[in-house]
Amino acid sequence: MEKFMFNSKLLLNFKLISNYKMTLRTNMLFLCCLAFMIALGSCKKSSTTNASENTTMKTYDPHSYALPSEAVMTHLNWTADIDFEKKIIQGVARISIHASEDAKKIMLDTKGLEIDKVTVGLDESPTEFSLAPAQEPLGSALEVEIQPGTKIINIYYKTSPGAEALQWLSPVQTAGGKHPFLFTQSQAILARSWIPLQDSPGIRFTYEATVTVPASLLALMSAENPQKKNSDGVYNFTMKQPIPAYLMALAVGDLEFEPIGPRTGVYAEPEVIEKAAYEFAEVDKMLEAAEALYGAYQWERYDLLVLPPSFPFGGMENPRLTFATPTILAGDRSLTSLVAHELAHSWSGNLVTNATWNDFWLNEGFTVYFENRIMEEVFGPSYSEMLASLAMQDLKSEVEEMKKGGNAADTRLKLDLKGRNPDDGVTSIAYDKGYFFLRTLEEKVGRERFDRFLAGYFKANAFKTMTTEDFIDYTNDSLFTKNNIPIDSTLYEQWIYGEGLPAQLPMVSSARFEQVDSVMGLWQAGKPAKSLNTTNWSTHEWLHFIRQLPDQMNVQKMRELDEAFGFTLSGNTEILTAWFTKAIRNKYTPTYKALEDFLVEVGRRKFLVPLYGEMIKTDAGRKMALTIYKKARPNYHFVAVNTLDDMLSYNP
Repeated sequence: MEKFMFNSKLLLNFKLISNYKMTLRTNMLFLCCLAFMIALGSCKKSSTTNASENTTMKTYDPHSYALPSEAVMTHLNWTADIDFEKKIIQGVARISIHASEDAKKIMLDTKGLEIDKVTVGLDESPTEFSLAPAQEPLGSALEVEIQPGTKIINIYYKTSPGAEALQWLSPVQTAGGKHPFLFTQSQAILARSWIPLQDSPGIRFTYEATVTVPASLLALMSAENPQKKNSDGVYNFTMKQPIPAYLMALAVGDLEFEPIGPRTGVYAEPEVIEKAAYEFAEVDKMLEAAEALYGAYQWERYDLLVLPPSFPFGGMENPRLTFATPTILAGDRSLTSLVAHELAHSWSGNLVTNATWNDFWLNEGFTVYFENRIMEEVFGPSYSEMLASLAMQDLKSEVEEMKKGGNAADTRLKLDLKGRNPDDGVTSIAYDKGYFFLRTLEEKVGRERFDRFLAGYFKANAFKTMTTEDFIDYTNDSLFTKNNIPIDSTLYEQWIYGEGLPAQLPMVSSARFEQVDSVMGLWQAGKPAKSLNTTNWSTHEWLHFIRQLPDQMNVQKMRELDEAFGFTLSGNTEILTAWFTKAIRNKYTPTYKALEDFLVEVGRRKFLVPLYGEMIKTDAGRKMALTIYKKARPNYHFVAVNTLDDMLSYNP
């Protein structure tokens, strides 16, 4: 999803110097270094980090109150009690910091938190703090007074029952129906609603945690995880690799674990675990293909957690534990490209992270490219080209919609989201325009060179952040100049800074979709739907077929297709969404009950937005949309509600 300047190359680490024996030569080196540091005295606030701390915030972040040039967090020790009855987390955040010599404060991000007290140091000395008035969408700045030499601040707090990152589910909202469930969604700037921290993708930190939950439940985090419940409900976690705040994640529920491979496995409710393990059986192959392409997986394990259906996204790339929607459990492994996408984030996003949400395409464009390459390796080019063709359809459609809606500026890859919610950048632009830009680079230099470039990119920038401008510099040096290829600056202007799509796009051709088009032609020419040859069609072929149907069809034509192919009763959520969109447009009422049931149960924003969006195009449809939404809204996560309240002009 969805950033002050300093040059870390100028930093010197005196700890390294202290490890040397003070020979004459090293004494001279020390004096030279000391003189150099004195010469830099007027630039104290240019940076405070060193190479070991991985907190390399590159530029001003308009979505965080943090001032890392003064003081920056490097490690979080989090203790929390999970209270399902009150729907709050009672916590202590012990934050290790690195501060400049003259720093008098550290600035943190919070939203809706009740701060009970703040202390500093291991001896818990009292200190002054202030919580500024809240501003949307950023929340409240927490300013903590520090002294020279302060290394740790301790924040005692509790969340609000309406914390935006947290979704508390009653037993009836789970598959088992017996136990409550809690999950978090921190991206883009919601981590601050359950932990006080520096909530910027440009600031990385390690963490450890102790979490207490009801003894009947299992707690999991984006960290080293248990694989079974214990008797006391107390769980300890460690994340050794530095991550940004948006990758903080917690889930608590009646969960079981099933291994898939030596490094992979799946967590789910007992009622879902067998189905999930079957669906994700090819994850090991995907992991091996990813490593063969772009280098070793650096997070040790790759596990998945299947959440209840209210989860607002298809997946969330929390390190070591991808959160996944149950809507991909189609029973035929046909929707596992989403798993390839979240796995690819282990390199693009988690390993090399967009410095600000204005650079979001650096996370998602790379990931879609990587995802398609994984799918090509595992399932072949004919399969991956179907994915690319659907992406091109989505991209062209969204660009046109954004232009019509007066949002042409948001069709640029490099965004300007200052003063806005960074979720506004979660569109096909970052994902698919980013992907096709990288595919254009591949076509320009050849796949072999491009693969070497990407492998080098992930290795050279591991556990660091990247701005769009730094990426351009890196590409010019490591791709074009290194290979003696002329640099075409117009390429960046057209793809990154230009609105809409360039005139010349990558060639996308799917032979399997061409066969679907032939079948569509036969039906439009009068051949009955039941006699059409659709044997062994994948989800993607069915999606292409439904998308190519005429916008306007009579009830008889809709019923013919529905009776022949069972669209309304499909268990595939992608197919259902495509079909429901056509049904709403053509007032095909036999689908309306299934449509309502779907919208009440499923909270994935990818499906909700187009369906509600189609309904509100007519007066009758708007009335139906509001009736359904009033019933469904309590089941949705804040991320979905925030989007839909605005779309539907709904004021609860």
